[in-house]
Amino acid sequence: MIVSTADICPFGWKARDFALKGVDGKTYSLADIRGPKGTLVVFICNHCPYVKASISRIVAEANALRQIGIGTIAIMPNDTAAYPEDSFDNMKAFATQNQFAFPYVIDDTQDVARAYDAVCTPDFFGFDRDLMLAYRGRLDASGRSSDPHAARELYDAMVGIASAGKAPAVQHASVGCSIKWKRAAD
Repeated sequence: MIVSTADICPFGWKARDFALKGVDGKTYSLADIRGPKGTLVVFICNHCPYVKASISRIVAEANALRQIGIGTIAIMPNDTAAYPEDSFDNMKAFATQNQFAFPYVIDDTQDVARAYDAVCTPDFFGFDRDLMLAYRGRLDASGRSSDPHAARELYDAMVGIASAGKAPAVQHASVGCSIKWKRAAD
């Protein structure tokens, strides 16, 4: 496991569109998952210990955000040949086991992960109602632990974006496993 930290990046860039296959057999685009008050794009995978430790919190926050008009999608960007636990069939099982109420899609080409400049799993990109990047931080301070007293950083940021169009001035980078990029053909 290689641990990576997502950089806090320049804000205000427009969400990149995509057309990715979901575990339910449907193809999803940005327009399909866009919420009226904002959109959350999360890069996750099945095998990462950081994702496994936080997936119930990610699902709970996505469900709570849906209630206030924030759409969510989870994108799996890893090389499934090198990491078979992240295979499409295993993604289906992972989504079912964790009761995803949002699309879970595969980025086979890794083009979407590159377009978003995703670094790790989990990696969170919070967009405002105009699909401009406003949040690039972590879920909360728990990391791989489950601290019930940890501030709900992602949720609070997205609520602020949805209600007042304002992201927090201080954002902490997400920490997780590095994205498993495909090796270039020799």
